[in-house]
Amino acid sequence: MESKRINCLACKHYYVTWDPKFPKGCRAHQFKTNHLPSLQVFRASGQSCLAFEKKDRLLHAPDGRRV
Repeated sequence: MESKRINCLACKHYYVTWDPKFPKGCRAHQFKTNHLPSLQVFRASGQSCLAFEKKDRLLHAPDGRRV
C-alpha cells in the first residue's frame, strides 16, 4: 500500500496555535503538535490523513507570494 504525503498547509483543518510547544493544529482530529499534523497521523496509524480537505483558496502575501 502506497502512502500519499499530505500538505497540511493546504488543508482547511490546519491552523496555527498560540502554544509555543505545539504551534501546529488540526481541527478535524482535534489535536496540537510540534510537527505537521499529517505526520503525526501517519506515525500513529500508518496511513495518510483521511481528513484532508483542500482550502477553498490559497492566501497570498502583499507582495504576491503564496502563504
